[in-house]
Amino acid sequence: MKAKELTRGAGILLAITSLPSSYGIGTLGDAAYRFVDLLVDLKQSYWQVLPIGPTSFGDSPYQSLSAFAGNPYLIDLDDLATEGLLTKTEIRSYNWGTDEADIDYATIYENRFKVLQIAYERFDGNNPAFVLFQEETKYWLEDYALFMALKYHFDGHEWLSWDASLRDRNPEALKEYSKILHNEILFWKFLQYEFFKQWGDLKQYANNRGVSIIGDLPFYVALDSMDVWAHRDLFLLNEDGTPNGVAGVPPDSFTEEGQKWGSPIYDWNRMEADGFDWWKKRMKENAQLFNIIRLDHFVGIVRYYTIPNDAPTAKNGKWSKGPGKKLTDAMEEVLGDTHVIVEDVGLRTPIPGVKKLMNRMGWPGIKILMFAFDDDTANEHLPHNYVDNNLVVYAGTHDNETIVGYFHDKTDYELAYLYEYLNIRCKEDIPDALIRAAYGSIADVVIIQMQDLLKLGNEARMNAPSTVGKNWRWRIGTDTISEERKAWIRTLASVYRR
Repeated sequence: MKAKELTRGAGILLAITSLPSSYGIGTLGDAAYRFVDLLVDLKQSYWQVLPIGPTSFGDSPYQSLSAFAGNPYLIDLDDLATEGLLTKTEIRSYNWGTDEADIDYATIYENRFKVLQIAYERFDGNNPAFVLFQEETKYWLEDYALFMALKYHFDGHEWLSWDASLRDRNPEALKEYSKILHNEILFWKFLQYEFFKQWGDLKQYANNRGVSIIGDLPFYVALDSMDVWAHRDLFLLNEDGTPNGVAGVPPDSFTEEGQKWGSPIYDWNRMEADGFDWWKKRMKENAQLFNIIRLDHFVGIVRYYTIPNDAPTAKNGKWSKGPGKKLTDAMEEVLGDTHVIVEDVGLRTPIPGVKKLMNRMGWPGIKILMFAFDDDTANEHLPHNYVDNNLVVYAGTHDNETIVGYFHDKTDYELAYLYEYLNIRCKEDIPDALIRAAYGSIADVVIIQMQDLLKLGNEARMNAPSTVGKNWRWRIGTDTISEERKAWIRTLASVYRR
């Protein structure tokens, strides 16, 4: 299959939640538009965001309550005020946290929905655009709104602990609770309407300014999600809904015990039986949301790792054959002009068949420069070993330490090869040298994390896999790019035809 090659260019990785705002978390409001303007000023063509689905316990965007819905935290409150649904006084009467560089998710969870409820009560439910939105998203919106209404009705408990009739989706029970929770269901539908309206406006603004948005698609879905509750037949579950095995990856150089994600395993035979209909619908929606989709954990399509549900770690899992090209062909059917990037790194031992499938689809993989300098001159992440320009190269990603943090404790002896390769003499030179190496590579696209452009340490790390409590919280706060640094980034973009 001929590759839909990406236009040579550069971009920045920054989660929407990390944008500055007065209300505790980044949103789809003015700061997002100003960031697009910054990208244009810096001669950047791409903005990569993290998954934008609604989050639950642990606040991970990779463990979403829905594979289709948008995160209500990202709805801009000032935009709702402009619509006449809120007043600035009402918004400011709530506590949104005190640290501009950190997200206080407990406070956001406590207050965000109270404010959104006020907006909903003033909203005209007969709005023709709202009625049309419900019709166009019926496939997932009905189940999602009911799922969320039930979840709040049962004090946030996971669906596995609900009354058996609701857990098992007894038609009469669903009908009864749809009546009881009618207003609450409409509230959750309203939030999705506002989210997608604001997202559509932002995407159009970015595209009109020459900036393409790269969205991140988690491969698996959370056990406590609308998708598993509403489509139990698509997952390998026991009769009571519990998974008989969960997803993850085996131990590697970064995690001694591997990663146990807790997501249920897909029933690939069942999915294949209907032509991967759920996947097609999911990919089609994401193709409308983003210009480019970064498909997380692409390895799982070729071979997937199953861990016993009761196992304490990911050490004792087993590999099984995935759906392979049957699934990727189904995805390609609905992508249209949307490109796909595949996350094909992260395992100590390469999985046979992954590169072959990528090449057959023409989908670019990724390289990460922080993984390059292990003194092996044949390391695939080193720029001189790139054999094809159909690539996306990163200095580091949201799952890694920042560049400054990663190299902070390494000795000059350990860094000797890196110093020689990048033609530098000290640690302070590493961030800029890595960025320049990425820009100068043959890879079509280079993406640099915002924290690394700002030369921040691990206090700004976005995520440490297999940990809970301190992840996904970083915000730009008062950190800004100096005029001198802006000029340097523009120069790189020009010099290397980005």
